[in-house]
Amino acid sequence: MNREALDRGCERGILGLVLAILVFGPLATGAVRPLPFLIIQGLTLGVMVLWGLRLWLGERSRLLWPPICWVVVLFTGYAIARYLTCEIEYVGRQELIRILVYAFLFFAILNNLHRQEYAQIISYTMVFLALAISGYAIYQFVTGSDRVWHFHTPYKGRGCGTYICPNHLGGFLEVLLPLALAYTLAGRGKPLTKILLGYAALVMLAGIGVTVSRGSWVAAGFALLVFFGILALHRNYRLPSLVMMLFLVGAGLVFLPKTAFFTNRVKAGVDAGKNLEVDVRFQLWQATVRMWRDHTWLGVGPGHFDHRFRAYRPVEVQLRPDRAHNEYLNTLADWGVVGMALVAAALGVLFVGVLRTWKHVRRSENEFKTNQSNKFAFVVGASLGLLALLIHSAVDFNMQIPANAILAISLMALLSSHLRFATESYWVRVGTGLRIVASGVLLAGVAYLGWQEVRLGREYVWRERAASQPIFSREQAAALQKAFAIEPSNFETTYALGEAYRVQSSEGGENYRELAEQAMTWFARGTNSNPYDGYNFMRYGWCLDWLGRHAEAEPYFNRADELDPNGYFTAAFVGRHYIETGEYAAARPWFERSLKLQREDNPVADFYLEFANLKLLAAATNQSQTLPK
Repeated sequence: MNREALDRGCERGILGLVLAILVFGPLATGAVRPLPFLIIQGLTLGVMVLWGLRLWLGERSRLLWPPICWVVVLFTGYAIARYLTCEIEYVGRQELIRILVYAFLFFAILNNLHRQEYAQIISYTMVFLALAISGYAIYQFVTGSDRVWHFHTPYKGRGCGTYICPNHLGGFLEVLLPLALAYTLAGRGKPLTKILLGYAALVMLAGIGVTVSRGSWVAAGFALLVFFGILALHRNYRLPSLVMMLFLVGAGLVFLPKTAFFTNRVKAGVDAGKNLEVDVRFQLWQATVRMWRDHTWLGVGPGHFDHRFRAYRPVEVQLRPDRAHNEYLNTLADWGVVGMALVAAALGVLFVGVLRTWKHVRRSENEFKTNQSNKFAFVVGASLGLLALLIHSAVDFNMQIPANAILAISLMALLSSHLRFATESYWVRVGTGLRIVASGVLLAGVAYLGWQEVRLGREYVWRERAASQPIFSREQAAALQKAFAIEPSNFETTYALGEAYRVQSSEGGENYRELAEQAMTWFARGTNSNPYDGYNFMRYGWCLDWLGRHAEAEPYFNRADELDPNGYFTAAFVGRHYIETGEYAAARPWFERSLKLQREDNPVADFYLEFANLKLLAAATNQSQTLPK
């Protein structure tokens, strides 16, 4: 086999691996869980190896390097620097790995899959995947199913497809809907292919509808409005685009007002106090702004938002928000002004490149028989799909879902590759020196990501084994210690170990003191790995109270309250500390505050408030009271 054949084989191998990543991510609930992302990381390593081989197989290799590449390099370098300086190493490393995977995929797609046929293959594959997932979402909506594969979703009555959250399915579909319509109305293809693409677009539109995601409705609606406006300006596309637009609008006007679920969802979106998402998100955004203002330039750290949130928690938000539900604010909080400026620069350079490409891919109106163009269809569809995602990002966090982020990054790379139709100036000849540099970067990336793949994979295995054991058991603790030996900076593992030994100690027995000391050791390690998790301090204080060392426990509860001043759970256990010291009057305000923050499902505060009141009543009347059990 000659070098040219090997080169073609590597190129097709890269295409196959990229398609596998793009298809697997959405099917694996968005690849948000550790194992699916490890699989994607492994497939990315394969892409990098094949690209490295192509650098040396091609006799006249060229590198496509449009302006956006410099911004991607700068942001990747900034991400590495922030990881090296962040305060929660494990979280920062997880975020860095994701960014490295995204960056390598961007460059690999840009330089290996820029042929028009590859853009079409990727587009068609994703459109028909979206068709299948939309059909699943419609089934979930019609049947009221709360299952996604073998998982349960809390969004019963809404179409989630293969995602756990319907908003993220909406983000996936809104990116691909304009692409499907563009290939249907403006692309070149056989009539049967166009019929299938048009059918896929209609089913995807229905899929967006059954997600009942208002953000996705608005984003997709605006993108379609711009899409039909663009085609209406072109004489050759005007009639079919207007017919399609009238059909879609008419269908929506006929069916949606007749569906009470949809009308109630829209009404709840504008009525204050009627929808938890609407009311709470404003409070969440205000807290995020305060977090950013305290760390203006560099942010709190990559992926740190959720772990720094408790100090800024508004009283209305008692659950873990995970993200700010606004990509722009989340980026400011995590990466600061510097990171946000780099992201904005990348988007600006991308869309400037689209404008430069536009006239070179748009067919002239006098080419009656050849007016349809797959290049034009892709540029219009992909650009508007990304625009829809940017609009939706104001109220959600689709770019934090790996499957959606990789889809967006792939479209950005393919769009950037279309600049070659506008100018040849972005092609760089790859000489021996550049080959060595590029190979060195790829080799370093493969080494680092490969090492992390093995390390995190081994940790995952032991954490899964721990999860299969009885909770807080010795067997579970033994498996968690194996996981800790592999990843000692994972504070979730140390907290789980501390809880296991704390619960075993609370059951009594001759060695209860030894078990409590072991629990304190693990909680202390957790405070070192994540100094912003107040629960480690709170549980350490609990152990001190259990051992009768109440004076030593006081600072730990104070620190827990500083880190989570509006947390109902923390407030309840601070009050419990005062119960242990016999200071019932001091304990009561903490329980009352905890119940004010969280009235329902707050058994600790309920029980101990009644306990404190009875103790105080007994002291006031000099009579014994029946204490609650």
